Amino acid sequence: MKFPSLFGRTPSHHRFEYKPRYYDPQKEEREERDRRIREELQIENEKTRDDEDYRSRIKGSFRQAMRRAKPASETRAALIRLVVLMFITMFLIAYLTWGYVAIYSLFLAFPVWIYFRFVRK
Repeated sequence: MKFPSLFGRTPSHHRFEYKPRYYDPQKEEREERDRRIREELQIENEKTRDDEDYRSRIKGSFRQAMRRAKPASETRAALIRLVVLMFITMFLIAYLTWGYVAIYSLFLAFPVWIYFRFVRK
């Protein structure tokens, strides 16, 4: 066993330089571009982070308001749809019950209704 001496040189690990055999300049360029793009995106994300918080609050408040209030056009459309479906159902029942008389009465009643509804005013 060897004791380290105060005046001698102590052994150290061997250092060597590793040079890769294959150098790909395109790969280096891609990596450099990728690094620059990531840095730019990170800077932009830091700038827009404040704007996103503000926008998300606005968007959330609009959504909540839409859930609370039902537009009048929706209720009106639903009412019109109900009236049309009831008319078709009643017409089918009348046709099955009386036959062609229901069709003739429809063609007589509809123009009279139009006259009283729009022309008479």
